[in-house]
Amino acid sequence: MDSLKTILYFSIFRYPLKLEEIHSYTNHTEIADTIRELETLIDLKILTKVDDFYVYGNDLESVPKRIKGNVLAMRILEKAKSRSRFISKFPFVAAVGVSGSLSKGYYDSNSDIDFFIITKPNRLWICRTLLILYKKIFLLNSRKYFCPNYFISSEQLEIIEQNRFTATELKTLIPMQGKTPFKHFYEDNSWVNDYFSKFNVNADLIPEIKKSWVIKNIEVILNSKLGDALDYFFRSITLRKWKAKFDYLSEEDFRIALKSTKNISKHHPSNFQKKVILSLNSKLEEVQLKFNVVIAKEHV
Repeated sequence: MDSLKTILYFSIFRYPLKLEEIHSYTNHTEIADTIRELETLIDLKILTKVDDFYVYGNDLESVPKRIKGNVLAMRILEKAKSRSRFISKFPFVAAVGVSGSLSKGYYDSNSDIDFFIITKPNRLWICRTLLILYKKIFLLNSRKYFCPNYFISSEQLEIIEQNRFTATELKTLIPMQGKTPFKHFYEDNSWVNDYFSKFNVNADLIPEIKKSWVIKNIEVILNSKLGDALDYFFRSITLRKWKAKFDYLSEEDFRIALKSTKNISKHHPSNFQKKVILSLNSKLEEVQLKFNVVIAKEHV
C-alpha cells in the first residue's frame, strides 16, 4: 500500500496529492498499478477523490487550502531563489537548497523559507554564525524569508537519520546553488531509493557558486589555525546556549533535533521529525482499526 502511506503522510499537513505525485512516491513501475490501488482505496471508503486530488477521510477543505498555498508558493519561490543566491556569496557556503513546505510547493502566512546549506569542510560553524548574525542584525532576527536551519559539511554529506521523513525531505529538496556539492550529496544519499525508487535529480541544471575576490580572500585568511579556533569556538558557544535554552529536551531528542557536531548543525527545537513520524504511525493504527488494512509503521 505505497499509495496509502504516502497519502497518509501528506495528510498530516492537510496536503492532498494528485495521481502523478502519489505515483512518484511508490515503487510501482506502471502508473496503472497506482491507479488500481487508489481505486481500491476509494471503494473501501478510505479515500475520497475531489477533482484531481485524493483525500484521506473527509478533509475536503484541504483541497482549496492546498490550491491557495500552491499559488502563493509560486510567488515566494522567486524570493527564495534570490535569497539563495545571496546566501551563496557568504564565506564557506558550498551549496544552497530550499527545504520545508516551500520545497513541496506550499506556502501560507505561517510559513518560512527554510534553507538547507552545504558548507566547505571544517568551517561549518563560521559559516553558520555569519549567516545567523546577518539575520539577527540586518533582518531583526526575522526568519520569515530567511531561515537557514540545517547546515551540513561537504566532508560528511550522508544524512544519518534515514527514515521516511528525511527521505521525503531529500526527495522534495530544491537545490538552488552549488552543482558539484549537490552531485556528491545525492550520490552519498542514494539510500533514498530504498523508500522512493523513482528518486532522481538532474544536478547538471544547478548553477555553480561564484565568489567575489573579497570573499575568496576571507576564506584564504580563515583557512588557518585561526579559522580552526574560530570554528571550534562558535560551535562551543552555540551548543552551550542551546543546552541551556532547550534543557527540557531529553538527551536523545536534543541529539536529533539540535544536532551540533563538527559537520552538522540542525536547529529544529520542536523535533518536527519525531512528531511527523509519530503522527504517521498514529494514522496507520487508525486505518488498521477502521478498515483492517495493516501497513508497516515507520521509525524515527
